[in-house]
This record gives sequence, structure tokens and C-alpha cells, in this order.
Amino acid sequence: MSRMRLEHTVGVVTGGASGIGEGVVRMLVAGGGRAAILDLPGSRGAELVVELGDAAAFFPLDVTDPAQVESAVSAVAQRFGRIDLLVNSAGISPAARVVARDGTLFPLDLFRRGIEVNLVAAFDVLRNVAGVMARNEPTVEGERGLVVNIGSIAAFEGQVGQASYSASKGGIVAMTLPLARDLATHGIRVMAVCPGTIDTPMVQQASQEIRDYLTDANVFPKRLGSADDIASVVRTCLETTYLNGEVIRVDAAVRMAPR
Repeated sequence: MSRMRLEHTVGVVTGGASGIGEGVVRMLVAGGGRAAILDLPGSRGAELVVELGDAAAFFPLDVTDPAQVESAVSAVAQRFGRIDLLVNSAGISPAARVVARDGTLFPLDLFRRGIEVNLVAAFDVLRNVAGVMARNEPTVEGERGLVVNIGSIAAFEGQVGQASYSASKGGIVAMTLPLARDLATHGIRVMAVCPGTIDTPMVQQASQEIRDYLTDANVFPKRLGSADDIASVVRTCLETTYLNGEVIRVDAAVRMAPR
């Protein structure tokens, strides 16, 4: 194979049953690829597979459980025969002030949970998938796979209450280059994509006032981002093989205020 092409790609997508992950899954299947949806047992993963057909498969798991991660990645490799792309999109956004107005301290378990889900689990999935990718037949450039970790602009401009979330996403950003350097010997590229205000289910539950505020904060275009916007950038990362070890903001030029 001369280069990785979307129509031949087998992609693993964590958090693939909703939001940005679902957008990536739909992009893969629409482009002739195949998608392994890794998400919680209670997610819409099974429904999505019914809709998308044999090109998609659902592997229910808790990404913070190393045994479940190892088992799921192994099952994906067995089902599809290979893994070419990983998109780490699973995440949570725990929010609390370090010291609340009533004097309550940021619960340490809540802080730790954000790091576990958004950073540690992402690395665990990555190391397991990279082990499978390393066995792929390389392209003429020597490429065997691509990892795209979904960060956030909170890595750069975290708002009030986002200490845990920003720390976890900052970790995603900071490990991008060392991961790319580490995995280069196996022909695996690593990118990070940092979305701005995306119209995901979490944002859709917000009040119209908050949605209007988020929209107005964007420089241009004056709209919320979509899962398709992020999926399009993932596709660009896949098809532009000179991209490696870099962090891409996809955020309509917004720079978030403290609150």
C-alpha cells in the first residue's frame, strides 16, 4: 500500500457512541473504512452498529479498567484483522472550584477521576493499540498507524472550575511529541486535536443563554463547532502523512475567558 487511505482504514474510536467519537465513526464508515466503537455498556454503541451495518462493531468497556481495555483491543484485532487508526475521544469534564464559596475543597477523588479517564485511560488504550499497529505491514513510507488524541482548548485556557479537566487535557497535549518520537521506530504517527466549543450532547443540554454566549465568543465563524468539524480534521491527519507530533486547535479562533 502506498499510503493509508480512508477506504482501507480500520479505526478504533473510544467514546465512539456519541459526540465527537460518533462523528469520527460515521466519517470512517461513510468513507469506506471500518470502525470499532469502544464505549460504556450503557451507551448507544449497539444502536449505532444496527444503523451503520457490518462496517462497524461495538466493544463495550470501561476505559479505566486495564483488563477490559486489553480484552477489547484484542477483540478488535481479531474481528478486523488489523488496526490502522486510534482516536481517543472518551472523556469526562469534572468541575469544581479549588475552594468553593462555602469553603468546601475540590474533592480529590473527583480530580483524580478526571485524570484517570481523560489521560491515563487514553494512554492505556494507546499502548495496547500501538502493540497491534506495530505488527501491520508498512506502507512504502514505512507507516503502520496513526493515533489522534482528542484534547481541548481547556489545555491552554482552562476556565474556573476546570483544574482537573485542564490538567488531563494538558497532559494529552504535552505527551504528543514524546509519543510521536517514541513510536516513530514502529512507523506510527501521533497527533492531538483540541476542539473548541463543540455542539455535543453536553452543550445541547445547556440553556439557550449559555449556548448564545459560547457562540458569540467565537471569532469566526459565529457558530458552535460540530462533530463533523473534528472528524474532518481527523481525516486530514490520516491522509496527510507529513503531519506528526503536532497539536491542532479547531476552535473558530476563540480564546476562553476565565469564566
